[in-house]
Amino acid sequence: MAPALDAGEDVSELREKHRADIKGLTMTSQPFKTSAFFVLAIAQSLQRTCSSVLKKGSWLKILVLLVVATWGLLLFTDGPHEKHVQELLWYVRFGLWWIILGVASSIGLGSGLHTFVLYLGPHLALFTIKAVQCGRVDLKSAPYDTILFKRMPSWLDKDCLEFGPPIYQETIPFSKILHKVYLEAVLWGIGTALGELPPYFLSRAASMSGRTIDGLEDLNAPVSEGFASLALHRAKRWLMSHLSFTVILLLASVPNPLFDLAGILCGQFNIPFWKFFLATLIGKAIVKVCFQMTLVITLCNNQLLDLVETRLIWAFGNAPGVASALPSLVAKLKMAKDKFLSAHVAASASVAVKTFRVV
Repeated sequence: MAPALDAGEDVSELREKHRADIKGLTMTSQPFKTSAFFVLAIAQSLQRTCSSVLKKGSWLKILVLLVVATWGLLLFTDGPHEKHVQELLWYVRFGLWWIILGVASSIGLGSGLHTFVLYLGPHLALFTIKAVQCGRVDLKSAPYDTILFKRMPSWLDKDCLEFGPPIYQETIPFSKILHKVYLEAVLWGIGTALGELPPYFLSRAASMSGRTIDGLEDLNAPVSEGFASLALHRAKRWLMSHLSFTVILLLASVPNPLFDLAGILCGQFNIPFWKFFLATLIGKAIVKVCFQMTLVITLCNNQLLDLVETRLIWAFGNAPGVASALPSLVAKLKMAKDKFLSAHVAASASVAVKTFRVV
């Protein structure tokens, strides 16, 4: 019996060492090793996909060959279709760019990368500021006229006179600005939803093999002392007992650290894929993105801020005891706001322009 026990102990030690190695495998701690594994995983996935396509029968092979031949013919032959093909390629690059940024924001590639702060947020802010300065929203030459690989937006460095006289003399309607920037924001949101799929599929694969994900093993363990650990344990328990389409939708609609756990739980308990993905897609690509766009556009639109400020001053001006102190308070707040906005806008524009040029 002794050799068997020793063998079992060796296997458990190897498993623990393997888990510790996986937890320490990030872009910040081991960038070269992590990148090598990532490339190998992509190559293996492509190999399996190609093998599956080749084994599915002659009709699928013929369809793939026809699509490839058609694309090759359109790309490498001249004619009236050339401009339409180039336009389509720009749309494809535009869509892939923002979706990949959304995926990178969810996955983080081991570094916690948040592309909303680096790309989408500055893009929304700069477009709003430019629209307010020029008094019009028709700044883009095309819907894909955004930051795109190594290409800057054409409207960023243009003078307002190049667009023509202002169309809106007073406040630009919020819906007009939103209509011009919602496409890239929704694509980014779709990417964030796609980035939440790996934890779901990993947990589902572990569940089908009879294993339990490491993040769920501590649910039955004794709770350590401390308010934070107790609150987290109770949140996990609550998720296990109330996991539904509505709960997934609510968790996906707001930034929170529990959504990765929700994806793991959905996979572990075999929640249908379309139920999980549809709730995640609606929450992240529609609800959450709309909230983020509203916040950025409102903060960067001085006209909307002035309108809100006027309504608040009117409301507090009728309150007893506040009306007498309101003028001096408003003057101080305006001075602080103007100083903050001038410095913040200049810094944001400088950083964003540098980012666009580097990328």
